[in-house]
Amino acid sequence: MSLFPSVNTLRALIIAGSALVAATVAGCAPLAPVEVTPVAPVSAGVPRAVGPFVSAANPLAVAAGMAVLDRGGTAADAAVAVQAVLGLVEPQSSGLGGGAFMMWFDAETGAVTAYDGRETAPASATPDLFWQDGRPLPFPDAVMSGRSTGVPGAVAMLGVAHADHGRLAWKDLFGDAERLAREGFIISPRLGGYMAATRGQARTEWANAYFIGPDGQRLTTGDRLVNPSYAETVRILADQGPRALYEGPIAEGIVKTVAASPRPGGLTLADMAAYEPKVREPLCRPYRIYVICVPPPPSSGVALLQLLAMAEHVPDIDAGPDQAPAWVAFARLQRLMYADRDRYVADADFVHVPVAGLLDPAYVAERAALVPTLTGVAEPGLPPGVTATGADATTEPAGTSHFFIVDQWGNAVSMTTTVESVFGSGRMSGGFFLNNQLTDFSFEAVDDLGRPVANAVAPGKRPRSSMAPVIILDREGRLVGGLGSPGGSSILAYNAKALIGILDWGLPVQDAFDQPNLVARGSGLGADTDRFSPELQSALAAQELRLRPNASENSGLHGGVWRLGPEGWAWDGGADDRREGVIAGRIR
Repeated sequence: MSLFPSVNTLRALIIAGSALVAATVAGCAPLAPVEVTPVAPVSAGVPRAVGPFVSAANPLAVAAGMAVLDRGGTAADAAVAVQAVLGLVEPQSSGLGGGAFMMWFDAETGAVTAYDGRETAPASATPDLFWQDGRPLPFPDAVMSGRSTGVPGAVAMLGVAHADHGRLAWKDLFGDAERLAREGFIISPRLGGYMAATRGQARTEWANAYFIGPDGQRLTTGDRLVNPSYAETVRILADQGPRALYEGPIAEGIVKTVAASPRPGGLTLADMAAYEPKVREPLCRPYRIYVICVPPPPSSGVALLQLLAMAEHVPDIDAGPDQAPAWVAFARLQRLMYADRDRYVADADFVHVPVAGLLDPAYVAERAALVPTLTGVAEPGLPPGVTATGADATTEPAGTSHFFIVDQWGNAVSMTTTVESVFGSGRMSGGFFLNNQLTDFSFEAVDDLGRPVANAVAPGKRPRSSMAPVIILDREGRLVGGLGSPGGSSILAYNAKALIGILDWGLPVQDAFDQPNLVARGSGLGADTDRFSPELQSALAAQELRLRPNASENSGLHGGVWRLGPEGWAWDGGADDRREGVIAGRIR
């Protein structure tokens, strides 16, 4: 039997309204006491989903992850190796100097855990961090300043996840990254394209020193890039553990680089030493006959869940990928979702985020009822529990990666990782780029009406993130799959497209990932125009959705679902054809 029946079969399995209640899945924390309507088990007679399986954005990283799994490592072990290699071979997207969110599925207990490795603002940060001479800095100037760098969180987060779930020794997880850094690796077309940029982070003094070869010529696609500093950094991390990034010479190098001109930042050794990743309860909610789990704020996973919940009230979504009504509905759902996300989501340790209200069944139905007649920009709603919050002024650039790993026991990691913009701040220390994550805060702390902005800067605060790595379960709490994407604020649109494509339209994972992207946020409407047929474009234009080329970072969806193939149960995996990723392991 297929794990993914048709839409009509799904409908027959669900009593009306059941998808608006919370799932009582082990490890998932419902926001309020609710009752789940019983449904037929999704996976009756289906063997437990097990690996090995890796989907990531670079073949060298996939190979490193598979090598760890082959040695008897868990998905948490493999995640350390994958991140260490990605930070070397895909430095425009993620690295040791950045942050991440990880979703962990524990096959033995069925628990889902959210690990928050988002960067934090230094103790010296003030609401006017990115102001100068009485006005906000131009965004590129803010990005490349020392002020943009928060305390990196990815390494500390991986350290905690490894301590919780690893089987191999930490010191044995960095061998591929160290070897590739010392011996060099071949520059891929994507990295080579970003290195060739004539301005911005690719042309800082740090980037120039790295990207210019011994002959004085700038390296390019196909050349070998050697990074002895990175090799030494990962050797130290392997020998001394994750805290070596936050204390001692590596931390001192980071702080020194942040303090360099122009516009030095206030990050200190005390800020570095004080960093702690968060282990949080995930947000898990039903969608059709499945359960979708994402990280809570400051991740924007709640917005993804809200869009899916609204979609269950909108029959046009079921029309499928070749029909204009489905894409019209998808665009309007996004506009409603983004309006709420941009107004209300921030670091819930600092401000009230109305998570329960955004997912409240009555509120979801009220918002979804706007879809048939919505035109143009959507205004934020008033979910239950909302407080007076100002209009947001956050600009969210792109530079992120996602990977999904399943080990031989069926444990899974879905992790989205970033240095924020391309090559982060453009500043390097220890062979890796430093993040510009603090530019994910709103540059303005109050709006024109004097209302406080939820995502304003504060000491120790984590900026709001669109990263929303997904774990998919069935209603019995068993692993079905996982996915995620880079893309700046468009991440939510990309993840939603993939989930709808797989779970609603019944597409193979690769086909779902490769479907056209459509991003509708505020007044913007970006799309992969070359992937929409002329007929679809005309039909959308007739509904006031005239497609324009996507101006945001494109998707990099990676993940998989457990499906029955010709040779038995295996992973139906995907690696977005817009990137350089691959899949490996027990695949169809």
